[in-house]
Amino acid sequence: MLEPRIRSLALCVFHHQGKILVNVFDDPVTQQTLCRPLGGGIEFGERGRDAIAREIEEELGQSISDVRLLGTLESLFHYADTPGHEIVQVFDARFDDASLYRQPWVEGRESDGSPFRARWCDSADFARIGPLVPQGLQALLRDLSLLG
Repeated sequence: MLEPRIRSLALCVFHHQGKILVNVFDDPVTQQTLCRPLGGGIEFGERGRDAIAREIEEELGQSISDVRLLGTLESLFHYADTPGHEIVQVFDARFDDASLYRQPWVEGRESDGSPFRARWCDSADFARIGPLVPQGLQALLRDLSLLG
């Protein structure tokens, strides 16, 4: 069993017209549907803004610009019946390819190669589909007037 550790993450919301881009997935144990912005781990020696650019290039094959830090969250959670602890830097950015904002979803690939579809969602979608994670993100975005 792995030693418990705190993981540093960078996530990016790509807010546009009251919606953000999220990956929708299910916890394999609880079957709860969750919505999370794209991004991933910050590597040693890497800044959060550089991590988000790398992750979006890796996951979507897209370049981004105008990266700005919105805030930092601390997340304590259980996923797949395993406790987790993350320090999450939340960013906003713009896709260099503006056509992505007109698509209902964006095709991507996880680090293990499995495909996913990130989709544009608003607050009503999270109430219907499942919660936005990490905890506290929806309130942060609401306080910044980025999500209703």
